[in-house]
Amino acid sequence: MTVAKIVFASLTGNTEEIADVVAETLEDLAIEVEMEEVGAVEAEDFESADICIVATYTYSEGDLPEEMKDFYEELQELDLTGKIYGVVGSGDTFYKNFATSVNRFEEAFEKTGAIKGADFVKVDTNAEEEDIQNLEAFAKKIAAVAN
Repeated sequence: MTVAKIVFASLTGNTEEIADVVAETLEDLAIEVEMEEVGAVEAEDFESADICIVATYTYSEGDLPEEMKDFYEELQELDLTGKIYGVVGSGDTFYKNFATSVNRFEEAFEKTGAIKGADFVKVDTNAEEEDIQNLEAFAKKIAAVAN
């Protein structure tokens, strides 16, 4: 069975909700999902998954969340050749650097040799109906690449 690991950081609950949408969609596609908050995992935990997903928020003027910094650094050191990855996240369009943590994690995954399963999805603060549709499409595309 295909296993997806979703690692998330959420300050207000918005990013956790985004991760939930992705998880539920993958589960509907018969993919086993392990979803955990970043503080409970190590980057190496991605090595035991087929699909590796990060859901992150962007803090203030484009900063990585404090709780994601070590994970971000560790991720770049991994060899995830053959794994499928994807990144989703939230931000606030009030800031010039909208949801840039998503971009940074995508760049980190590129260093691991993993295969990009779908284009990232960025959500302005909390997920509206169109965002949910985009997140579901993201999950379906990743599942198709993994199978």
